[in-house]
Amino acid sequence: MADTLAEIRALIADVRTALEDESARGVIAEFGDEALPESIAPEPAPEPTRRTRPVVASSWARIADRGREVAESTALVGAAGLQAIRQDLGDCRRCNLCTGRTNIVFGVGDPTADLVVVGEAPGFHEDRQGEPFVGQAGQMLDRMLLNVLGLERREVHILNVIKCRPPDNRNPLPDEVAACMPFLDRQLEALQPKVILVLGTVALRALLGDDLRITRARGLWHERRGIPVMPTFHPAYLLRNPAGKRDTFADLKAVGVRYQELGGKRSKPAPKF
Repeated sequence: MADTLAEIRALIADVRTALEDESARGVIAEFGDEALPESIAPEPAPEPTRRTRPVVASSWARIADRGREVAESTALVGAAGLQAIRQDLGDCRRCNLCTGRTNIVFGVGDPTADLVVVGEAPGFHEDRQGEPFVGQAGQMLDRMLLNVLGLERREVHILNVIKCRPPDNRNPLPDEVAACMPFLDRQLEALQPKVILVLGTVALRALLGDDLRITRARGLWHERRGIPVMPTFHPAYLLRNPAGKRDTFADLKAVGVRYQELGGKRSKPAPKF
């Protein structure tokens, strides 16, 4: 009887823990004003003596422990990881940008891409279509990737730091960046790229530090959590300042060399530099 009671208490504790975890992630709503019952934990096992035997962990407890071990050791990557992050993002209301957006712009491209491109924020066309880099700047980015790196848009993954369009395409505010960064961090963890290409000052500072300037950081290799990062000018800047194309071309050539050295995948022969 004592062993059976211990197993029941262990099962109740495991269910309680699971419900609390789900509630913390927003999966289960709060139970109104009614307080949840206090946690019920299994009693500690008595010290073995000649007259008592150790309490054996219940089958439910062993299953729960194994499930937690698997969850902690197996991070969701690729398409499954991105889908889970998108579900967690939901109909995001974490900053004021939600009031003026048409669509959340989450990201696009190969979920197993070895090259990830990180831009600043959606513009007018991106907000309407729900996809990053689809306006004039996006068309220039497509040409940059194809003509210099030999990679089509579908072969890379393209993200923005900010998921909603700022009014009049202004620079994102610090609180807006802070609201989106946890999701960008998780996207990069799910993608596990070999190389990251950063476009423009906003993305540069979000990923590598507030004290950096694109004019000084571009063309130099940086590192973020063990991944090589190359900053360069944003295509929108190049549309206004064509003289920057020469430097950007050199930056992309360096990305191409590093990408090949790291064994980045592609579906077509790499261009000759």
